[in-house]
Formats: sequence, structure tokens, C-alpha cells
Amino acid sequence: MKAAFFPGCTVPVRNLNYEISARKVAQKLDLELIDEPAFQCCGFPVKSLSVHEALVLAARNLALGTRLGLPLVTLCSACAGTLGEAAHTLDRDPDLRQEINKSLAPLGLEYEPGQKVFHYIRYLIEEVGWERMERAVVRPLEGFKFNPHYGCHYLKPSEILDGLDDPLRPQTLHRLIDLTGARAVDDGAGPGCCGGGLLGSEEDLANSLTADRLQAAQNAGADGVALICPFCNVMLEGQQKKIAKTLLPDLKMPIFFYPQLLGLALGFKPDELGFKLNRIKNKNLIKTFETE
Repeated sequence: MKAAFFPGCTVPVRNLNYEISARKVAQKLDLELIDEPAFQCCGFPVKSLSVHEALVLAARNLALGTRLGLPLVTLCSACAGTLGEAAHTLDRDPDLRQEINKSLAPLGLEYEPGQKVFHYIRYLIEEVGWERMERAVVRPLEGFKFNPHYGCHYLKPSEILDGLDDPLRPQTLHRLIDLTGARAVDDGAGPGCCGGGLLGSEEDLANSLTADRLQAAQNAGADGVALICPFCNVMLEGQQKKIAKTLLPDLKMPIFFYPQLLGLALGFKPDELGFKLNRIKNKNLIKTFETE
């Protein structure tokens, strides 16, 4: 099973533990991630300035996937949403597709309808499958509890996800946590924003939103938060010490990318999954799986 690996902009710079663990899990599940050096920005950051230019950027990456003859798999929720929405739009509007392809022509590229885009988690669910993942678990994370954080983009736009999950009451990440042998614990807050979209303009408000998510997870008795979005990690982990100083003095909530937890259950050691790069450690979890 092969897929073109689209890391996005944030993961290679700020979330190497996400990429390391995702590659290890893929290796264990016989998923070959093909690197394409020509991939660039998905277009999401410029969409508010120019929908057309954002679509050109997205279409360029989609066309590279077409040239490889592979679906695109990305770790970033915003990238998955942006690229998936672009493919959905271009597939249904031949006039717009022709216009966008004029911009791609000097690059020797052309978008062709039918290019598939998957968030890494969706790929695990739909292409690898629940049964195959369950069979691969050799070291269950029994006794640990994790709060699932879905973020804003994983299930949006919902009309292109073919019923993957309910965007208002999602359960896929809950089920994936349970699959590892750990227990998914609800925080009572439901799915919501980490505050990342406001970080550059309203940091205090962004941190307040993040604090609400972290406080809810802490109140639920979670051993950590499991997430699947690089910028949610920037907020929930990267901003956590600042939040602890200003808003929640007793805060210390470990944050994990889901592939790190799945990787432990598949038999990898913490060091193989980038746990040293996690800023806030769950020493009990690390000790348990280092010694087994």
C-alpha cells in the first residue's frame, strides 16, 4: 500500500515527533509513504487574501500527486481540509479547472479530476482498516487514559468526508485511543478550537481558549491529551508553560500525537517514536514502555 506523503509546513519544523511516529506506524502497518520533494504550501495561509491563489497552490500539489499516481496523505488537518476541498471544487467545475490549469501549465503540471486526499488518521481508518490495526497491537496501553482533541479541521468540510464521522459529536479518535488498550475520556467540553487561529493577533484570547481545553482534560483525570493536528500541538503544548504562569498555576498536561500512542501499542519504544521531543513528559508512561 503506497501513498504520497504531504508533511505540510509546520510538521517538519515544529512537530518532528509527529512525523517520526507516523512513519514508524506506517512501517509497521505496511504503508509505504512516498516523499515528493516538490511539495510546497497547501495554500491555506493565503486563502483569506486570495481564494484564487490559494487554489493554484493547492492544485499544484494535487497535480504532483496525480503525476505520482498516488493518493495524498497528510499529517496536518488544515492541509487535509484545504487540499481535499480544492480537489472537490475542481472536480465539479470544469471551467474553473481549466482556468487553474492555465496557471499550472508553465510548471508542466495539470490537475486531473479524481485525486484523493486523506488526513493520515482517515487513511488509517479507511484504507488500513480497524481490524488490521487491532491485530497489530502487541502491547496494550492498559491503565492509561487520554482525552481526544479533534481540533477544527479534521472533520471539515464535512461534505467531502463521505460520512467519516459526525463533525459535532465525533467518535473516531475516541475509538482509536480505545484500540491501543488505553481509555478515551471525555472532558465534557466537546470538540472545539485550540485558539491557534488567534495566536498571531490576539495571544491572550488564544491562550484563554487553550487553557479551557487543558483545564477540562485535567479535570477529566486524563494522563494526557491525544491530538492529530500540528498547530493544536503548538497551542496545547507549546503555549502551556506560558498559560501555567498566567492562568493555571497547577497545569501540567502531557500532550501526545496519536501515532505516538499507537506506536507504543504496536511495540515501538518511546525513543523510537520521538518521545524525547515531547516538552511535557508523562514519566509513568515512558517508564512503563521503556522497560517492557
